[in-house]
Amino acid sequence: MEQTLERAPAVAGRFYPATAAALREELERLFAEAAGAPPARRRAIAAVVPHAGYMYSGGVAARVFARLELPLRVVILAPNHTGLGPPLSAWPGGRWRTPLGAVEIDEELLAAVCAACPELVREREAHRYEHAAEVEVPFLQRLRPEVRIAPIVVGTQREAVLRALGEGLAEAVRALGGEVLLLASTDLNHYEDQAATLRKDELALEPLLALEPERLLEVCRRERISMCGLAPTAATLFAARALGARRAELIDHRTSGEVSGDYERVVGYAGVLID
Repeated sequence: MEQTLERAPAVAGRFYPATAAALREELERLFAEAAGAPPARRRAIAAVVPHAGYMYSGGVAARVFARLELPLRVVILAPNHTGLGPPLSAWPGGRWRTPLGAVEIDEELLAAVCAACPELVREREAHRYEHAAEVEVPFLQRLRPEVRIAPIVVGTQREAVLRALGEGLAEAVRALGGEVLLLASTDLNHYEDQAATLRKDELALEPLLALEPERLLEVCRRERISMCGLAPTAATLFAARALGARRAELIDHRTSGEVSGDYERVVGYAGVLID
């Protein structure tokens, strides 16, 4: 591993503020809005959060993060929007930088995951311009500055591969014997009107909340639901189920239309905790 390997921010200034001061201010605003009589923080096996620009989906993400007692280790599973790299890609090591500073890659966690998932390749290209994992990192830094991460980009929807990845993640978590959060980054349906998006979002959320990744994959394909993080979410569900998850709680669900006022072409966002 290259000891000096560092990933620079790819979408700072577009999806979230580019300076530390502005980013801290935005995160404080989002967490303050999420703090209206929240239940006590709790540990979770997994969480599902959106990854659009903070002005659109940051409120949903903050409501999930505000409920979490965040462990030191987090696996971030993101979709592949760019098409670069192999079907399953793990950032190889070093650290990731955001305007808030550098986050260390958890080498022990990464090694355990790669050992349990033979199809997972350590490489950079799938991550270089991908925003879906990056936008979650400042939230993690805000909650726990010393957090360590293992970012994975999932670029295949083959059920057998996603099942193997999920079961491998569960094996790695058990092998480490410590608490690890599995964080799936996804938006829901894209660029249909409000009514169609709400209908399709509900169709996707039902199997997600039932912890049924097989049915989630089938429903999204059959109903043509453009859930961009379908694959990482399904892999996370396979992992959570293998780790003994019993329930999933919907924390928030909104659309971009509630921010933009445009209800003709909206994107759905949901936040879920799994324990």
